[in-house]
Amino acid sequence: MDGKGATRTPCTPRARRRGRLTPEREAELYTSVLDLLREVGYDALTMEAVAARTRCSKATLYRQWTGKPQLVAHALRHEKPVALAGIDTGSLRGDFAAVVDQLTEPRLERDTALLRGLLPAAHAHPDLREALRELLIDPELTSLDRMLGHAVERGEVAADSPALPFVPHTLVGLLIARQLAEDRPADPAFVRDYIDAVVLPALDV
Repeated sequence: MDGKGATRTPCTPRARRRGRLTPEREAELYTSVLDLLREVGYDALTMEAVAARTRCSKATLYRQWTGKPQLVAHALRHEKPVALAGIDTGSLRGDFAAVVDQLTEPRLERDTALLRGLLPAAHAHPDLREALRELLIDPELTSLDRMLGHAVERGEVAADSPALPFVPHTLVGLLIARQLAEDRPADPAFVRDYIDAVVLPALDV
């Protein structure tokens, strides 16, 4: 029993039996983690606060994740608005269109705000930066490289195009730059227009 008389147990009976969370419970927990992250920021986010918000024991949290950096990185990966893996429409323009089709304006607004808040924390906390790179950034960069590699194989993009190495920086930068320049987040129409006007012409597509 805790100080208020409520029993603190692992998240579900099924989790107790198998030592793992159900996919549904895991998704709920990730949503709560990101809600807390938006409310208090990374530095003030604690495993105790996550346990209280999700009615989950700290022991269960530490069995699933080694610490706060890994939990946050897993939550971001689970809730990310775009999944690049597996996209192959037969053209680079079609691939980018498929990416934009996954976006919604409210989600972009929330995630851009979250990204802005996490950048200083990632600089200040090497363990968070490492977890984000391992679990979130590197897999997406690998998928983007594969998408661009298919475009090269199809002859759409020259293998020696000087713009190729800068595509990831361009796509990430557009989310932050619009907020700084216009004080409003990028929306799907802006992302689509940016890709058509900047990214594809830079690749000579």
